[in-house]
Amino acid sequence: MSATTYTISELSKEFVITTRSIRFYEDQGLLSPAREGQKRIYSAHDRTWLKLILRGKRLGLTLAEISQILDLYDSSSTNNDQQLIVFIEKINIRKLALQQQMEDIKALQDELNAAHLRCTNALSSTQSLETQA
Repeated sequence: MSATTYTISELSKEFVITTRSIRFYEDQGLLSPAREGQKRIYSAHDRTWLKLILRGKRLGLTLAEISQILDLYDSSSTNNDQQLIVFIEKINIRKLALQQQMEDIKALQDELNAAHLRCTNALSSTQSLETQA
């Protein structure tokens, strides 16, 4: 029974990313496909790693953070608690950062609304004076 393998083109189509992106992840040490000459041969493990990399990116994690989480994975173990603990920590940090961004956006919206109101009132006052003259 032969192991399932993938080409770079198959993975790029499946995950709707460029082959250049996949090669970049390889250059960063996140993927390590086998080689047949110049041809890259990706294993089921590489496919899973790519899926996890893309999920981490969608969650806003940096490649360094993703790499740290992947490095904690031990394929010989059925208990990867340390990986999960680190992932939860990264998620909590990201959630706090997003909460702060939402608060900052709300404060900026309030400032813009106040500035808009002041400008509208000033314009109304100016137009009222011109009408009276």
